[in-house]
Amino acid sequence: MAAEQGNVNAQYNLGLAHYIGQGVPRDYKAAVKWFMLAAAQGHASAKNNLGVAYDNGHGVSQDYQIAAQWFRLAAEQGHESAEYNLGKMYHIGRGVPQDFKEAVRLYHLAADHGDVSAQHALGFFYYSGEVVQQDFQKAAKWSRLAAEQGHAEAQNTLGLLYYIGEGVIQDYLAASKWFRLAAEQMNTTAHYNLANMYYLGQGVAENRVIAYALYNLSAAHDPSSCNPAIANSTLLTNSMPPNEIADAQALLCQMRKRGNLINAIDQYVKTQLH
Repeated sequence: MAAEQGNVNAQYNLGLAHYIGQGVPRDYKAAVKWFMLAAAQGHASAKNNLGVAYDNGHGVSQDYQIAAQWFRLAAEQGHESAEYNLGKMYHIGRGVPQDFKEAVRLYHLAADHGDVSAQHALGFFYYSGEVVQQDFQKAAKWSRLAAEQGHAEAQNTLGLLYYIGEGVIQDYLAASKWFRLAAEQMNTTAHYNLANMYYLGQGVAENRVIAYALYNLSAAHDPSSCNPAIANSTLLTNSMPPNEIADAQALLCQMRKRGNLINAIDQYVKTQLH
């Protein structure tokens, strides 16, 4: 076996196979063994994965400080996931002293290397003004990069920026596009935001049936009292005739099918055109 003969890539691949249970039974201890051997030969991804193992207590005793040490070793080799992971440790103060400035520095390194989670984190920070000074143009820049890689939360954030016209020119059509993409990935906030657009007819044709279905989908995924979709759903229930509510409930059943949300909406719209 190549891994036993010291092939570093084979050691890493075997560790990964054991970690995720691909082709072999999942065995975190075996995964850590092979990652350790690969890391000893300088394999950056193996070092990052050891950080993940220690961070989660997979195959080893959970130890945030050791996790941070492995993330740092991988980050020093320019490993983008490790840069993000170490940045997150500094952000929340886990395994290292909390240091927002260092967290942002590491997130920027990771984002520049293409890490989608780091790009989203920066986009959200600049949007909310959390950790950094609020800057909508930077929020749009980083959110777009993550959104174009398919990150649902970044797609929702970019949709919000287009909706309010901050950092980009206000464009309801663009907002609805990004909300739709995020909603397709079952992002609860995007369900609510897209429902509002259908309710108000912004960027899409006004449609209470679709709005009702989306509000209820959002409420089903987040039934907490702080979710405004619940109140909006109740408001529509009291104002819609029974036939529209029945149509909305049927549409909701179709939306709940994995990967079928946008198709369900588009098919419903087509039926209304005849």
